[in-house]
Amino acid sequence: MNQTISKILITTALVSSICSAAESANESTFKLTGNVQAQAIKSLYDNDADNTLDNSFLRANIGAKYNSENLSAVINLRIFSPAFGNTIEGKNYDKISADTYYANYKWDTEYGKFNVQFGRFRTDWSVGGNFGTYVDVALNKRGFLARDYQHDAFAFGFEKGISTFNALLGTYDAKFNTGYIRFEETLKFGDAKVSAAYRVNALDVIQHTAQLTHRAAARASYYFQKNFGLYGEVALIATGDGENLKAANAIKPEYAQDTQYIPFFVGVEIPTAGIFNNVYAELEYVSHRDELQAGADGIAWTVSFIKKINDYSKIQVNVYSEKKASDVALAARFTASLK
Repeated sequence: MNQTISKILITTALVSSICSAAESANESTFKLTGNVQAQAIKSLYDNDADNTLDNSFLRANIGAKYNSENLSAVINLRIFSPAFGNTIEGKNYDKISADTYYANYKWDTEYGKFNVQFGRFRTDWSVGGNFGTYVDVALNKRGFLARDYQHDAFAFGFEKGISTFNALLGTYDAKFNTGYIRFEETLKFGDAKVSAAYRVNALDVIQHTAQLTHRAAARASYYFQKNFGLYGEVALIATGDGENLKAANAIKPEYAQDTQYIPFFVGVEIPTAGIFNNVYAELEYVSHRDELQAGADGIAWTVSFIKKINDYSKIQVNVYSEKKASDVALAARFTASLK
């Protein structure tokens, strides 16, 4: 609860900063944002559960966006009802969390474009949003919109010509006494894009006993035309075995000591002549996935259908595999947004 309050205070401070900047900047935009989201998941195989929905939620997001030549900022609060069990002294309360908040300062110079960003923001590479982003997300997250990921961080960016470089310092607990560094380079060649990234939990070992996990990934995409393209990602994730993790201040490693995983996925966006706005089909393989999730197959798959109902609303439906490739589940998310 204290962490939630502190994040809301940070959010309030950022709101004040955005409003102040909006009053003084030229050619700037400032608008309120928000949406209501409903999601439901149902397994289509016998998973020994009741014959009802396996998972569902209803939540709201509300925030603000500011953009100018030299500064952009975003704030988003995520709100859940008391039904989600946020209990204090035996009473249920709404759960409000500062989901996303950041300020991004930008400079366009003769040497290139620079930016410095701080706050809590998404850093993944997702296209379809179901697989990939292996330098960030745990490998046991899979299937339906499983790569929606953000963290508290400071970032530096540089863009010139076909190159975009980013360096990031991220934290797990908002105290920056544990966390990681990440470097990413992206090259654009017309309709093709190639990216590479490296991440290591270097902050963990400064004040704590910890084992390093190295993550390296490469991603590529190519679009033949609008809504018709190929994309994919491959990674190497390796955890060493050189530290005694029995110390009182030891940090549990991201993955088991002395392990190595080579995940990859491939995807295709399929045009549908306007029937859907987007259709994605993706196939993923994770070596030794059963070590991360007992009984899980190495192969997983998903097909996503996205349709805008109007300027304010859209629905996404996924058919995807759960633990086993043959364990089919159906999921849907409806979003109604402020324009």
